[in-house]
Amino acid sequence: MDNLAKSRTPEKTRYLLGVTNSIQYVEAGVPAAMFIGGVLGHDKELRENSLYVASSTAISLGLTLLIKHFVRRPRPFIRNKTFIPVYRAGSTSFPSGHTSTTFALASSLSIAYPKWYVIAPAFIYAGTVGYSRMYLGEHFPTDVAAGATIGVGSAVALSGLSR
Repeated sequence: MDNLAKSRTPEKTRYLLGVTNSIQYVEAGVPAAMFIGGVLGHDKELRENSLYVASSTAISLGLTLLIKHFVRRPRPFIRNKTFIPVYRAGSTSFPSGHTSTTFALASSLSIAYPKWYVIAPAFIYAGTVGYSRMYLGEHFPTDVAAGATIGVGSAVALSGLSR
């Protein structure tokens, strides 16, 4: 964590802050675009997969919030007063909600559409979000690993909804 903080540059920080802030648009926009595309194109499979992607992400978020409520792990900048985050997020640290939902999104898209051109960008995005959470000083590596596990697990558990 300290090495990540020491390696910060304005350019990397701006980029990774943009990535971390993009999740609300990506996580809502991807299933919404899939659903609209399915309706407009009369594509039942696309509509059903949109619901699978949205459900996987929602379940992942719910599990993450439940675990956060019970674990209540302080964020890195609270545990280590000398550590300086880029900004100070609220809530608690374990597990990473950003990471869990983006990995749920990436996993569900990859299960629904097992093509390299879906899988590679989806997981590059999810991995970049996870990295951004540590780089920005908001999460420990274990928070990110747990979030990724929850996200993948949610998508796999609901994979029966995929067509």
